[in-house]
Amino acid sequence: MPLLELKNVTKRYNPETIAIDDVSFCVDEGEFVSVIGPSGSGKSTLLRCINRIIEPSRGEICVDGIITSSLSKKKLRKLRTKIGMIFQHYNLVERLTVIENVLHGRLGYKSTLAGVLGRYDQEEKNQAFRILKILGLEEQVYKRCDQLSGGQKQRVGIARALVQNPKIILCDEPIASLDPNASKIIMDHLRNISTKMGITVIVNLHQVEVAMKYSDRIIAINKGRLVFDGSPSELTARQIHDIYGSEPEPLDPVVHLGERYAG
Repeated sequence: MPLLELKNVTKRYNPETIAIDDVSFCVDEGEFVSVIGPSGSGKSTLLRCINRIIEPSRGEICVDGIITSSLSKKKLRKLRTKIGMIFQHYNLVERLTVIENVLHGRLGYKSTLAGVLGRYDQEEKNQAFRILKILGLEEQVYKRCDQLSGGQKQRVGIARALVQNPKIILCDEPIASLDPNASKIIMDHLRNISTKMGITVIVNLHQVEVAMKYSDRIIAINKGRLVFDGSPSELTARQIHDIYGSEPEPLDPVVHLGERYAG
């Protein structure tokens, strides 16, 4: 059984606006999947439908054997502990410290009262420290997040997702706001999370070169429809042209992260 399965998923905002149009695909445990496509193609809506931040209009989404559309709010909250989310603009509480933001990833396991009071046990704190060390943030543990660079903030976002012990991490344009060096660091960490931890990673990207370098598999969305699903080696220059509607530039021997296809 695949870890994630979408069957004929559609999201219609109104009769004239269809963000996702009859999309179906499966993702296995440990896969690294990039979703590419031009701005407004439906990539962000697709990710948000998977964890029901946005409710699909039609179709079925199954995560770890559970059909998400049938879940009550309580059961959905429990399911979301299996689905980490990383955002383009980090979604951190800037006035709080790094460790406080990371521990927010445990809120799905807490009662409302324990969450409000910030009650975390020692093992949860130890886990957060271990993850921050892996991500190279051990010296920033007690810094406020408003004192960090963009790349450091995104690593805090990754740590917050990892402390959930997720089976899937959804990343919505995680390098769009970062310079090439910070982008490479983030993508290297996400690749390691997939390869070494066995966690499924699904990442929305504008940058085709980045998707081709890091992915096991690439899915392309255009005007809400799935137009490509295959390995990076199967994605041709002509297909990239068809996806983006413009002639792609030749690929450089060195990948300059964050610089191309930022349409």
